[in-house]
Amino acid sequence: MILTPNAKINIGLDVVRKRADGYHDIETLFVPVPDVRDVLEIVKADEADMTCYGTPCDVPVEKNLCFKAFRLMQTYYCIGDVHIYLYKNIPMGAGLGGGSSDAAFTLIALNEVFLLGLSQERLAEIAAELGSDCPFFIYNRPMFASGRGEILEPFDIDLSPYRIEVVTPGIHISTAEAYAGVDAIKFNSKPGACAGLKDRLSQGVDKWRENVVNDFEAYAFAKYPILADIKNDLYRRGAIYASMTGSGSAFYGISRITQ
Repeated sequence: MILTPNAKINIGLDVVRKRADGYHDIETLFVPVPDVRDVLEIVKADEADMTCYGTPCDVPVEKNLCFKAFRLMQTYYCIGDVHIYLYKNIPMGAGLGGGSSDAAFTLIALNEVFLLGLSQERLAEIAAELGSDCPFFIYNRPMFASGRGEILEPFDIDLSPYRIEVVTPGIHISTAEAYAGVDAIKFNSKPGACAGLKDRLSQGVDKWRENVVNDFEAYAFAKYPILADIKNDLYRRGAIYASMTGSGSAFYGISRITQ
């Protein structure tokens, strides 16, 4: 079975609070990006294995998130071994969710290959054990996320009149580093009054530049000034809204489609 896991972007990303368990509560809007994809093939095999192509995957097979998804599924259901073939195209460590997407699509493929008949809700429950944004890719439609990113609710938004351009500068920002940067900047300063992200998103794309932000940008711009230049260039080239996605370092610009 062949599937094409897609990337995602975050429209707005509010780091709401630090939690006692060391994680953070966030609010963000996940949106699929259909034009940026990997290729995933899963076939039944006598022995479990995985082969990666494209962008190098410098992790052992057992630590690859796709293979972890397969092993996790085996703990719940009686499924045989498979060989996983993955062509990597989505840049890694860029905030586009490529690894999470690959893992979620692995669960979807296993459900089909072994005729398990699992619902999206059940697949999302399993996906949550792999990573906080993995469940989003099970539904793969605009979703407002809260908690660690695993609490999802459908968000009614039509971006069909717009084009999404993704820019990947090739700078890797670790998630742990990004959150430490937010902690130092956001939580050590006096917070200002601000409407909830959901309300700000509902004001429409034309208003986002003024009031929808990604909290990780301040730290990323301070450490890598070129990232601010990338964002400004997207605006110079006609984007209505431009932002870093996730904890970076990829950026996207949303522009109107002209006839």
